[in-house]
Amino acid sequence: MLSRRQLLILQAIVDDYVQTAEPIGSRSMSKREDISFSPATIRNEMADLEEMGYIIKPHSSAGRIPSNKGYRLYVDHLLRPEPLQEHEILDMEKFFTRRISEVEAVMRKTAAVLSELTSYVSVVLGPEMEHTRLKQLQMLPLSGRQAIAILVTDSGHVENRTFDIPEQMNASDLEKVVNILNEQLVDTPIGQWEERLLTETRRLLHRHVRHYEDMFGVLRDAFKTQRSDQVFYGGMMNLMMQPEFQDVDRVRMIFEWLDRSENVHTLLSRTQEGLSVRIGRENDIEAFADLSMITATYSIDGSTVGSLGVIGPTRMEYERVIRLIRQFATGLSTSLTRKYRHDK
Repeated sequence: MLSRRQLLILQAIVDDYVQTAEPIGSRSMSKREDISFSPATIRNEMADLEEMGYIIKPHSSAGRIPSNKGYRLYVDHLLRPEPLQEHEILDMEKFFTRRISEVEAVMRKTAAVLSELTSYVSVVLGPEMEHTRLKQLQMLPLSGRQAIAILVTDSGHVENRTFDIPEQMNASDLEKVVNILNEQLVDTPIGQWEERLLTETRRLLHRHVRHYEDMFGVLRDAFKTQRSDQVFYGGMMNLMMQPEFQDVDRVRMIFEWLDRSENVHTLLSRTQEGLSVRIGRENDIEAFADLSMITATYSIDGSTVGSLGVIGPTRMEYERVIRLIRQFATGLSTSLTRKYRHDK
């Protein structure tokens, strides 16, 4: 258990290092107005904090910097409230009270604004597919016996799926299929497509389309629900502005990991409901050894559907980022719930 004096000194080390990115020495700390201890006393306490693993000494410096263990104690027990500035609150309120027409546009804008406000990398994982509804369906013949199905969802997502047209079917049959599918599947959550195809849609195809059974197998394959890996980034170059990321090879390794959306999708999908702070090697990712990631989930009608996060150096403004993440998660939840209630 740390003493009150040790906690105060650790908090001062974290606060100063976050602002300066320079190792903190006992002499400079003794000049702080909130530190009334002598440099000798501070040195002794810093030695004890180092021995306990809360701070470490960089190779080429006499000062100390926080360790992952020190950051964890700071995040869990020492954070002090820091209200958002009035203009930031007003900007967010204005942003989330806009009428949402396309969810993807809101996700992109959220990532952009969040990275701008934090000066770190932001990541937003779009809502799960089961909450996305079909807005429009088209089928266009290609060369030979192939056609392409163009699916547009209410989130603004456009997906193309190519399939083979059964030999017995002609253009008129294909048009009937499109009309029936639009009538039956538009405004239907994607997770319910297969069920709809197997019931009412199948009955209508049987009644109005010749050789519908040949087409039905094609439709099931073409409309099989696929996982959405919609990941939206903001401020990818912000990491290069941080002094601890001047090593090109180091930054390249981070960018290569982030460039694989399936990595980020898996990482954000593991986010526990609510807010989570993972520091350095707590991420279990080699590329993130010197990064922290703060994530929060957002919901529709109380059901968690996605998450958003901020990635930055372990020397991060934790309190401010946590407050921003919470505000954005709340704003997204409110806006998306309003949209989906309106669209029903």
